[in-house]
Formats: sequence, C-alpha cells, structure tokens
Amino acid sequence: MYFIQPSRTVSHLDFVLKALPGITVVLIEDLDQCDPNVVRISDVHDFLKYQWQSPTVVVAFEHEGSALAEAWQLGALAGWIWHKIPKQPLEQLSQINAQYKRNQDSRDLPTAAILQKKLLPDAIDIPSYAINAFFKPSAYLSGDWYDYWKISDKEVIFYLADVSGHGVASSLLTSWMAAFHGSSKRPRELIKKLNGMLIQEDIEKHITMISGVLNFETHTLRWSSAGHYPPAILFNGTNQPTVLNTSSFALGLTEDLDIEEFECVLSKNSRFIVCSDGVLEAFEGGVNEQFKQLVKQLEYGDFIAPDHVVDDMAILSIIREK
Repeated sequence: MYFIQPSRTVSHLDFVLKALPGITVVLIEDLDQCDPNVVRISDVHDFLKYQWQSPTVVVAFEHEGSALAEAWQLGALAGWIWHKIPKQPLEQLSQINAQYKRNQDSRDLPTAAILQKKLLPDAIDIPSYAINAFFKPSAYLSGDWYDYWKISDKEVIFYLADVSGHGVASSLLTSWMAAFHGSSKRPRELIKKLNGMLIQEDIEKHITMISGVLNFETHTLRWSSAGHYPPAILFNGTNQPTVLNTSSFALGLTEDLDIEEFECVLSKNSRFIVCSDGVLEAFEGGVNEQFKQLVKQLEYGDFIAPDHVVDDMAILSIIREK
C-alpha cells in the first residue's frame, strides 16, 4: 500500500506514519510510477484535487465532513480523521483491501460471462440435421455446458455436461472442458478421458454428462451417460417419446468408471434432446412429476423458460429434418 505525502501541512502526520509501519510513502508527482490497483492513503484535499481512479482511503480533519462526503461520491473506499485513525489501522486497511478485491471480482463477472458464452460452439452445417441449443445461467456464470464438433466428414460428436455446484469454480471447469477435445471418436472414450483428468487433478467437483456421436449418413446415434439426470429423450417421428434411462456414476468420483454405450436410429423429424437438471425447476412438483411435464412440453413445442431461474439451464437438441 502507498501513503501519499500530503501537499498541505498536517499536524498529526508523524503520528499517522508511526501507526503505519512498512507503508511506502510516495510524493504526488510520483503516483504515475505506482501500481494503480494498490490501495492508497491520501489527504482528502489531494484526492479531490487530482481525482485519480485508484482505490483510496482518504484522511481529513474533523471539520471537513463535506469534503469526506464528496470523496465518497468520487469512489473513496473509506474516510479517516487525522487525529482519530483506527486503533489497528493496518488491520483495517487489510480488511478494506480484501473487500475492494471482492468488489472488483464482482464487477468482472459480467465480462467473464460474455467470455464464457464466446466459448460455446458456433453453428455447424450438417446435411439433413440441425443442432439447437438453449443456455441460461442462473447468475453470471454457468456450471452447465455443451459442445459439439465434427470428427469426420460424416460424424459429429456432442455432449451436455452439468458441473456440481454454482459460481466461479464450476464455471472454470466448463471452460476447461471447452478447451478439451482430445482425439476421442466415441462418447465412451470422451467421458473416460474427462473422468481420468478430473481424478488425476483431484478436483473436488463432479460432473454429469451425456455424450453422443451422430453419423448423419446412416442416421445412427451412439450415446453414453455418466450419472446424468434427466435422461435423454427421443422423439422419433410420430411414435411416443422414449426416455433413454441409464445407470452410471458421475465423472470425478471413481477411477473405475463403467460406461455403457447405446445406439438408436433417428428417423425423419426425430429429435434427440438432452437437458440439465436446472430445466426441471421450470415445473411444479417432485422430480418425477417435473420430468413428465418437461417431456410433455417438449413433445408439443419448445421449452419455455421462466423469467427468473435458481439453477443453470441448458438444452441440446439433435434434430433430423430430412
């Protein structure tokens, strides 16, 4: 932290400096050489005159309440009185600095959310097919994620994943997954590779996911699930919806992850849909009742999201159009 030498005479200056051992004292003309993100302690008149943007604790005389009020309006972190500084000023400064950093992190969240969304996959052209996605974080950052990319001239691999918990830590794992494609050509291989990396890094998070490979020439879809709920739903033409239940562990829980691979054929107008569990919270009732309502809504139209959500939501749909 920096203590800025006052440009006016301050009778209690030596008293304050003695109470702040180890603080770097700088002149106003040298401020351009200081780290702009480090907290400064400054006389209120100097702060009002130069109005720098760096985090600052201002110090004033007892009768200068209006100057302190103006400094707070300009963004000062706190205001002290020259002859009445806190009894433990270094501890106070440490708390002020920690709060400032937390606030800075919060201000960065909207930008982080924009960057996270930029990691989502761009649309790709697939003959006779469309891939549609719905993505709605409960806050700025999401622990739900999806991705897809071509692995050959006739195949595309995809997944939808749900990281346990919320917030920054969960969203960082989604970014990690976005950067991880590897050389996997089968859903089972992709899941096991991701699981191995989670176990190796000893991250205290688990991930559920459904991954699949679509051959858009044969219309065959091979897919696997790792502890994911709700299960995938197949709307195959005019037939009744098929719930594709499986049983397995989530990623990050055990090295011996037993993953089965399943296969289905998509007829014309078929839809293979996977969702995160946050989607269920758009409906009333228990989990089973919520899932039944979700299936019914998707059978007759698109998912309708509520205005306010308490959990992240993601839906990925593989649609055969021709």
